[in-house]
Amino acid sequence: MTKVTKGPQSWLCPMPALLVGADVEGKPNFMTVAWAGIANGEPPMVSLAIRPARHTLIGIREHSEFSINVPSDGQAREVDFCGVKSGANVDKVARCGFKVFRGVLEHAPLVEQCPVNLECRVRQIVELNSHCLVIAEVVETHVSDGCLNAKGAIDFAAVKPIVFLDNPTGMYHGLGDAVAKAFKVGLEL
Repeated sequence: MTKVTKGPQSWLCPMPALLVGADVEGKPNFMTVAWAGIANGEPPMVSLAIRPARHTLIGIREHSEFSINVPSDGQAREVDFCGVKSGANVDKVARCGFKVFRGVLEHAPLVEQCPVNLECRVRQIVELNSHCLVIAEVVETHVSDGCLNAKGAIDFAAVKPIVFLDNPTGMYHGLGDAVAKAFKVGLEL
């Protein structure tokens, strides 16, 4: 197979399509974030890369709290809306019909319709060139009961998370078919 060099790129995929919530100017606001990931296991921590101009970042900086809401694949329209419109100009909660609830953190609004919700407390914000890297500890997790198996563990097949593939299509996707059993298929080698 021939390789073609493309210069430095951040081409990792898929990217989760997440709704990040924070109180901004006294009201809940949500933005779409795809540049996100797990940052630490003990304690559980996550990271988000957010452009400095994003409206939601104002609330994250002010309160040092936010939520990560994992939407299902049936929520692509709302996810996209929260990514293309600014909360500075539109009430995203009203336009998307979000039912907002609160957990243990005062300024981390959560979307009831999303099957998984994480309440996060900021540990550090690293100023990079094009983005701010927000590193936060997960202080509570909420899961819709229909997305738990009989043993109480999360069933991501039931969550049906939505992911974003930037190149070449710019499309949202759901989970595809399983291809192999983790921690087992490699043992065949």
